[in-house]
Amino acid sequence: MKKVIFITGASTGIGRETAVYFSKKGWNVAATMRSPEKGKDLLQHPNIAIFAVDVLDSSSIKKAIDAVLIKFGNIDVLFNNAGYGLVGAFEAMTQEQIKKQFDTNIFGVMNVTRSILPYFRSKNSGVIINTSSMGGIITFPLYSVYHATKWALEGFAESLQYELRPFNIKVKNIEPGAIKTEFETAIEFVSISAYDRYTKPVHQTMLDTYKTAPGPQVVAKKVWQAASDGSYRLRYPVGGQGPLLLFMRWLLPLSWFMAMVRSQVEKRI
Repeated sequence: MKKVIFITGASTGIGRETAVYFSKKGWNVAATMRSPEKGKDLLQHPNIAIFAVDVLDSSSIKKAIDAVLIKFGNIDVLFNNAGYGLVGAFEAMTQEQIKKQFDTNIFGVMNVTRSILPYFRSKNSGVIINTSSMGGIITFPLYSVYHATKWALEGFAESLQYELRPFNIKVKNIEPGAIKTEFETAIEFVSISAYDRYTKPVHQTMLDTYKTAPGPQVVAKKVWQAASDGSYRLRYPVGGQGPLLLFMRWLLPLSWFMAMVRSQVEKRI
């Protein structure tokens, strides 16, 4: 029986590229998204089927899992990839925007994970892979709420692996650096005039890092490694300067590292 990966947020970027990559590797792919019409082009690839999932709607998650099991007969890997980016001055962010950030990046991951765990437990195997970020270990200005969600995801996954190991369920986080996808153009930027002198040039400098960043293919390959290596390894840094920055954060005192970050991201001020 072919292996099966269940992907959230598969209509664009990392999720879409991962769906195509696993299809080429001979896996069956359940590509899920809120609006299935946005992913119709994926159907030209063999072994890919599209399912409607809103990660904040538990009934849609359960319905999709059941439908995937009927169509493909099993699920081996869950790839929690759906995400949303809110950046800018924290003071300018509304409660609704902050809630959306946590709903998508944390509660959505928890909803899908909780929904699939009974199945993984029943077959005593499974791999849960999350799109985290190097921003789950280190921070940059203007990303305070986004970082809060990714740091929460890192803690959630690190703790969860203990209780799932007795069931042979592996938990893994992919930690991309800057990756050139539709995500950077979809980032919601907010500010108020009091912060503009800082936020606007720093935000532009951060966006510039995407111009020379690798594409989502490098992340898809890392997801494949995480899904296939059979290990209990938790963290998989990938792409751009991410792995180097994570190493520097481990190596340097925090004050030195933060000074290094400021020297790069505040150079337009």
